[in-house]
Amino acid sequence: MRGRRLAWSVAAVLSMMASVALAADDALKICLDEDRPPLSVHHRGKPDAGFDLLLGKAVAERLGRPLAIQWFESKLDEDSSPQLEANALLSDGRCSLVGGYALTQDSLVVPGMKTARLPDFAGATGDDRRRRVPLGVLAPSQPYIYSPMTVVLGPKARGRKIGDIGDLAGLRLVIESGSLGDAILMTFDKGRLIDNITHLVPGRDDLLGALQRGDHDATLIDLARFDAHRAAHPDTAVTASGYYYPIGANRGYVGLASEGALIEAVNKALTELAAEGKIAEFGKQAGLTYLPPREPAILGDVWTRIIQR
Repeated sequence: MRGRRLAWSVAAVLSMMASVALAADDALKICLDEDRPPLSVHHRGKPDAGFDLLLGKAVAERLGRPLAIQWFESKLDEDSSPQLEANALLSDGRCSLVGGYALTQDSLVVPGMKTARLPDFAGATGDDRRRRVPLGVLAPSQPYIYSPMTVVLGPKARGRKIGDIGDLAGLRLVIESGSLGDAILMTFDKGRLIDNITHLVPGRDDLLGALQRGDHDATLIDLARFDAHRAAHPDTAVTASGYYYPIGANRGYVGLASEGALIEAVNKALTELAAEGKIAEFGKQAGLTYLPPREPAILGDVWTRIIQR
């Protein structure tokens, strides 16, 4: 009898361990950028946070699966890009979905190279940082948030009415070189604003800090970036103009084309969560100015459209 009890106990423990392993293997694995507030934030010694984290938990719950986040750090170099980084993470099996992905035709094309390096990610080894990953083909989910560019104003331009880019004429403009905002401002109306534009080096100069000090009057940045600045500096003198540039991108999940069944299930979960008002609620909880997705679901050739305007 004692031997049978011992055998049963061992079997029960093994069964429980197998169940735990199965649950871990069955987790919905989502890759999120560790430093993109208020969309996703992972800083040592602080709780993980962000809109995409809240949404990921809700999607995983709808799918009846535990959630596992693979945090990564996006750093561009000469042979990398957000598209290649996402593809490498997915193709290497680090996750099944990448969240907060800008849905544009350019970001979803078949990559022009066969391999790419992984971005730095939580748990990466030296070998991970050196090796290259064979790339797959990306497939998007339906969008869950609209991400526009917005004009924000420095203290000396506070209250200025902005209904179009042309209303920035006469203001001291500041922008990061090579950014989407740079292309919009530099090409507007055949270069009418060029003489009033100061360029800063991305990653080296503090764009919103310069605006806050009153060195400049206005800039054009991603709305979520302004949300993050406002959350970090509640007393900021930088203010929202309320103007959104009419060409913007939706954000959603991206996975590999081979994961069609998963993407279909995620789309069903997103549809339900949107209908219940949950996605907008997650935006509010995260301090994000939530705007629902807009047509077209996947933005076309943004550069051509900007130049044509």
